[in-house]
Amino acid sequence: MRFARKDPDGFRIRRQNLIGVVIPAHNEEHHIGACLASLRLAAAFPQLAGEQVMPVVVLDTCTDGTESVAAAAGVRTVRLQARNVGRARAVGARLALDAGARWLAFTDADSVVAPDWLAAQLGLGTDAVCGTVTVDDWSEHDLAIRERHLATYEDRDGHRHVHGANLGVSAPAYRLAGGFPPLVCHEDVALVRALQAIGATIAWSAALRVVTSARRKWRAPGGFSATLERLACDIPASA
Repeated sequence: MRFARKDPDGFRIRRQNLIGVVIPAHNEEHHIGACLASLRLAAAFPQLAGEQVMPVVVLDTCTDGTESVAAAAGVRTVRLQARNVGRARAVGARLALDAGARWLAFTDADSVVAPDWLAAQLGLGTDAVCGTVTVDDWSEHDLAIRERHLATYEDRDGHRHVHGANLGVSAPAYRLAGGFPPLVCHEDVALVRALQAIGATIAWSAALRVVTSARRKWRAPGGFSATLERLACDIPASA
């Protein structure tokens, strides 16, 4: 196990080599277990050479069993009453930075990361990385929506997609860019624009693999699932 452990006095465990992973969650008891299991594999990936990984689950207005699932996985949690994904990501990032994280990675509770996800981010040698996402279950959508998405989505190096489910940034660049703004959607896009404004180097990579949900009952109004819903609205009824 490579997850950083809590110390008896709280969360301020300062380490020279620590990766923080922030997962905002609003009532995700049915999905977050798979997410955390995938992060455990990513934390143990050999190329990390034993570097400690500290996942932080930000419980934003949770009324279900999300906290219990996270606690059973042995990860840190912090509670928030905001229903604001920008604030949730920022709170989690601050906790990781206070613990001494040199790198911050971000994903979503309904997503599963590849075993080499963290190693691939660090291996690119940039200030920040923006990855792509794939969907493994389209059962809640019509075939036309899947085809429309696949026809317009660029799953390749050099893409210009921004996903909070597949994002990484160095601690110095994150601080200099001002962190996540308190937005209910597109907080990830805002951060990337701020990184571009300060001249940070950004890798637009398809090497970072994350599988995410295409569920119809989306959590964030500007998230991936909500974007698919808008695609549905644009497809003629005869399609």
